[in-house]
Amino acid sequence: MSRPKICVIYTGGTIGMIEDAATGALHPFDFDHLLASVPKIRLLDYDIRYVQFENPIDSSNMSPEQWCEIASTIEDYYDRADGFVVLHGTDTMAYTASALSFMLENLHKPVIITGSQLPIGEVRTDGEENLITALQVAAATTHDGQPMVQEVAILFEDYLWRGNRSTKMSADNFNAFKSNNYPPLARIGLSIHFREEALYRNASNRPLKVRRELDRNVMFITLFPGITEATLRHQLATPGIKGVVLKTYGAGNGPQQKWLADALREATERGVVIVNSSQCVNGGVNAAIYATGNHLAEAGVVSGHDITSEAAITKMMYLFGEGLSPEAVRRYFDCSLCGEVTI
Repeated sequence: MSRPKICVIYTGGTIGMIEDAATGALHPFDFDHLLASVPKIRLLDYDIRYVQFENPIDSSNMSPEQWCEIASTIEDYYDRADGFVVLHGTDTMAYTASALSFMLENLHKPVIITGSQLPIGEVRTDGEENLITALQVAAATTHDGQPMVQEVAILFEDYLWRGNRSTKMSADNFNAFKSNNYPPLARIGLSIHFREEALYRNASNRPLKVRRELDRNVMFITLFPGITEATLRHQLATPGIKGVVLKTYGAGNGPQQKWLADALREATERGVVIVNSSQCVNGGVNAAIYATGNHLAEAGVVSGHDITSEAAITKMMYLFGEGLSPEAVRRYFDCSLCGEVTI
């Protein structure tokens, strides 16, 4: 049997930093440093190809341009690799995972995103185990030789999560990510226990197609006690805005005030798509439960169901980037494109 062919894409982030002995500053390392810091990689006996961003970035600087660079690299190596591991900073990892899930249409191979809370050269680093396990997950196959994982996923510490269902939950715990509304794809213990019934399978057998057009004319608006009509109207009047993810209370509720409903209704009538997304990390939007949620639906606000904020905003970028009409975008938020929401 041939060795698994894994493409490792290094974008930046804490996992890829090494301390300068003279200054104490952290800077990105190259593949030789990676092998030196994690010699156990050689024990896997994988055929690993390493691709690095020309200018590795802190994930706080991640943007759609870098998402396209990652997606293009995956496209370039797709027929030559069995799986992909993306090394990424944690702060925007869930956004990248969500965006790639929409951009990589007809994906049938694993794209495993991982990182670490401590640099890989640190004594107590979590990066070594995360990287080794991510490589093993990317190489895993079913009994008939097909890739076990055929979607974009986040591997962190003890769990493998669906990428477009994940959120960063902690700034200092090693188990930094969680999917609150979808079960883990795998549990990492003495061995890797895949939950096969939870794994995504694309019904299409068509070749990979990368969707690079992402429309940035979207935004978050977060409701809070005391928000004023002037503030909300100013945000909804942002020049060129096409879509808004409205972060509401509880099961999709908002202040039951006429000016709020009027402002939202006027925006939707102008063609702005407004998606209702709960501020809660567990559960989702159910506008029928309370009048405070129902009046938002009556104003034209679309339910986001149990979608994460990260998936909602990147899905909106993707749909508008495809040139869809506001009405079509609203319809697509009422269905699952790649496992990002429970309808």
